[in-house]
Amino acid sequence: MERAIVSAPNPPSTWLQLPLRFDVARMQRDSDQFAAGEWISHFNTGAYDHGWSCVPLRSAGGQAGHIMPVDGAVYAGTPQLARCPGLREVLASFACDIRAARLMALAPGAMIRAHRDAGTSLADGLIRIHIPIHTSPQVLFTIDGETVHFTAGHAWYMDASCLHAVHNRGTTPRIHLVLDCVTNDWLEALFASAGFVPKAANKYGDPSINDGNVRAVIAQLRLSPSHASLALAKELAALADGSAP
Repeated sequence: MERAIVSAPNPPSTWLQLPLRFDVARMQRDSDQFAAGEWISHFNTGAYDHGWSCVPLRSAGGQAGHIMPVDGAVYAGTPQLARCPGLREVLASFACDIRAARLMALAPGAMIRAHRDAGTSLADGLIRIHIPIHTSPQVLFTIDGETVHFTAGHAWYMDASCLHAVHNRGTTPRIHLVLDCVTNDWLEALFASAGFVPKAANKYGDPSINDGNVRAVIAQLRLSPSHASLALAKELAALADGSAP
């Protein structure tokens, strides 16, 4: 009697190479024009020690010195993008809305410590895409414990809501073009053609989400003498711990 072979389902995609190719030399000509003083140190100072900097290409209001994401803002091209014809063509090749776009440099020896960026997966409606411009095999991402190198000239998806870190072990700066793209039918078809496997929806208490805000609310409710507040705190804590039915 023959035994049926049941293959295990593929794990959810925490990273993915997309079927897009770009002219590396042309992108390098654009990125290399920026002087050291035009690179802005990343605002998330708790995630790295040194050597992580950006040039904004699309920002809130198109501001030349603005690299922070702003909910509800209108994003526009910056004066820096106006100097980059090759990178403008790259952005125009994406048939979707692009919010923030920036060049992101990581100095030799620099490390971005493990962290999560909530709300940046396909299911969240905002997708973070990396396009390496300058890199080497010594530039390594760690994504949920898996080590990955993103090769130049390709487009790479990374689920930044996963625990991830980056280390440039090479001797030259790493520069990526990083895009925050709004999910639409074109992107979903692109991901499907690349073999994307979605992950299950998150719930309170999952290690893959940051429920720190929920726990802060619980702490505030517990300070109240109201029976209703204490009851709500208990209910929220049960949800956050995964013990609620």
